[in-house]
Amino acid sequence: MAITAAMVKELREMTGAGMMDCKKALNETNGDMEAAVEFLRKNGQAKAEKKANRIAAEGICRVAVDGDQVAAVVEVNSETDFVAKNADFQAYVEAVAAQALASDAADMDAFMAETWKEDASKTVADALTDKIAVIGEKLSIRRYAKLSAENGFVVSYVHGGGRIGVIVKAECANVCAEAKEACTNLAMQIAAMNPKYVSDADVDAEFLAHEKDIILAQIMNDPKESQKPEKVIEGMIKGRLNKELKEICLLDQVYVKAEDGKQTVGKYLEQVSKEIGATLTVKEFVRYETGEGLEKKEENFAEEVAKQMAGK
Repeated sequence: MAITAAMVKELREMTGAGMMDCKKALNETNGDMEAAVEFLRKNGQAKAEKKANRIAAEGICRVAVDGDQVAAVVEVNSETDFVAKNADFQAYVEAVAAQALASDAADMDAFMAETWKEDASKTVADALTDKIAVIGEKLSIRRYAKLSAENGFVVSYVHGGGRIGVIVKAECANVCAEAKEACTNLAMQIAAMNPKYVSDADVDAEFLAHEKDIILAQIMNDPKESQKPEKVIEGMIKGRLNKELKEICLLDQVYVKAEDGKQTVGKYLEQVSKEIGATLTVKEFVRYETGEGLEKKEENFAEEVAKQMAGK
């Protein structure tokens, strides 16, 4: 059967695959459109496997919310920033966030095995493989988190077009616009200042012990400080540790919008609580930053294009 340009165009529009790939698929299947789609899917899966050892450290974070009671945040990675800005990729990440919002999966393996909400014939993993075939580079659903509020509300914030995604869970007997605005302000604070804990009460003992050991080692390596009395050294350790906790605990951080430049987040929440006539408490938050902790591959763009043109 003669393969026409119109057939190639139709298959390309259906699958998003490359023009030459579509032409080859139609030739291999004697012009059978459904068989050609299946051919490309199978070929796409093979390509996905070949891309498995590549580094995917770009991408975006997205959030999804259900009213003011449930929120989810996801990070989906790509190999290049170019793909991260692609509308098709961004729509896919939105769908992953919606999947996470509805999910009750206990871990990532269970999440990937779930039925894909947008196509019941596929799993989340299948849909990812298909998207890799269409986009043409390694993609990875790296992580997701979900927060549910029983006695309050949730808020979300996305910064830098998806570079950072934040969700916050709060408790309050008066779920009002002022309370939500305050917590949205704190979501922005979390995005900017990157706290690790809500308060010092949440800091685990192992972390504290580790930091004390580091501070003690710093003191003992200083010729002057190491000669100070034991009680003075203990005070120095406590002081430095408290200073560090003020940087990593949300409630102890200076509120970024504080007019006096001194008000802490904790004091800001107390102020808002008085204004709305109910105690407003931040219970939990999740902050994802795209590519955080991942190695980024340095790629020479000209060399990459040359490789692709050579068919490598």
